[in-house]
Amino acid sequence: MNSIEEAVDQAVARLDFDRLHQEYWEQNEFLVIKQFLPRAFVEEVFVPQAQAVKSELNRNYIPGHKKGGSVSYYTVQEKAPRFLELYRADSFRGFLDRLVQAKLMFCPDNDPHSCALYYYTEPGDHIGFHYDTSYYNGARYTILMGLVDRSTQCKLVCELFKDHPTKQPRHLELVTEPGDLVIFNGDKLWHAVTPLGEGEERIALTMEYVTNPEMGTVKRLYSNLKDSFGYFGFATVFKRVLGLNRSK
Repeated sequence: MNSIEEAVDQAVARLDFDRLHQEYWEQNEFLVIKQFLPRAFVEEVFVPQAQAVKSELNRNYIPGHKKGGSVSYYTVQEKAPRFLELYRADSFRGFLDRLVQAKLMFCPDNDPHSCALYYYTEPGDHIGFHYDTSYYNGARYTILMGLVDRSTQCKLVCELFKDHPTKQPRHLELVTEPGDLVIFNGDKLWHAVTPLGEGEERIALTMEYVTNPEMGTVKRLYSNLKDSFGYFGFATVFKRVLGLNRSK
């Protein structure tokens, strides 16, 4: 088995960068790379880590918008650190820099979305249409990788060019199989996940990068409240925030 760093290096070297770069910009900063990492490698290296922290997930339900489970960056950092080897891999970030034509930075350590896991494990688990809005002073980019997809109903649904002044909207429904990568500018892609069926399961990894890691105090409070109610729970978000503040 190759190390994660070696696997990522090889994956990046195999890419047809010029084609992908053109596709990313033609699709308004959106790109799908099927089997960026081989399925067998993902299932051997990453899926066991995701399954091992399933007991740590915070389940949430927002009527009319969201139902599912999430494991924050804090738990990933402590109990599933192999995901961070991908998130922090130099060749991976170098590829993303060239693709989006910006110098990307890691999210601050007090952002629970930095490198997080999202679980659809109960019938009806879903999330409604939304943008991954950046509350940072710069842009925020989402990279989603499929880990588990034992579902015929639970799909990533994307509306490209929503509200674009000259382009017609384009509707996509995607199955994110293990190793598939989806890359997009969080402020530009209107997207959702359709409800999970009976006896199905879907797990995805998301990694966030920013062009400026600074965030205003009011926006940080709003972001923390949203993360508390919609994703990771009040205790997870605010205990970590208060702990970080005390350590400064």
